[in-house]
Amino acid sequence: MKTLLIDDHALFCEGLMLLMAQAFEHLCCLQAGSLAEALALCAQHPDLELILLDLGLPDSQGLHSLQRLREAMPGTALVVLSADDAAQTVLDCLDAGAQGFIPKTARPALMREALGQVLAGRIYLPQALLSQPAPAAELSERQLEVLRLLVAGHSNKHICRELDLSESTVKTHLAALFRKLEVNTRTQAVIKAAALGLRVGR
Repeated sequence: MKTLLIDDHALFCEGLMLLMAQAFEHLCCLQAGSLAEALALCAQHPDLELILLDLGLPDSQGLHSLQRLREAMPGTALVVLSADDAAQTVLDCLDAGAQGFIPKTARPALMREALGQVLAGRIYLPQALLSQPAPAAELSERQLEVLRLLVAGHSNKHICRELDLSESTVKTHLAALFRKLEVNTRTQAVIKAAALGLRVGR
């Protein structure tokens, strides 16, 4: 799997890349220290499967980086790494299209577990954000496909094009999906999918 780590803190990057190299085989990890460098690497490597993003970059702060990368790489899983793990920060990142959030304050064992989940295509969120989920009805393969695109922040029209479905069919799938997950919004669906351990990655 080809991964891009975007962070300008050299010591953190070195430590995280060493942890990833030791814990996960067949992982190619690229590194960027700014948004401009990251966008250039995205253009050179359209086959990136996972982007790990620090929200505080020298040339971009906050959600702007996330939004730019989501536009540039709409099919790539994007997970935020941040020392600010306040609930509102996490929710804002999910609203902007992040498919997970890993606190930088996590201990190495927890960081390894979190990375393992996102590399396996699951959503990782801080435990404090997750309530104990009630058992949910099993989702169909098509509903999981719709959920994967929903989690990635795609509009109904994009989901229609991606899955070659009519808009009314996509709305039907979304209604069934929300009903099974017992949620009302996309952000709630992301949180519930994380709590249930659903695999939504490519």
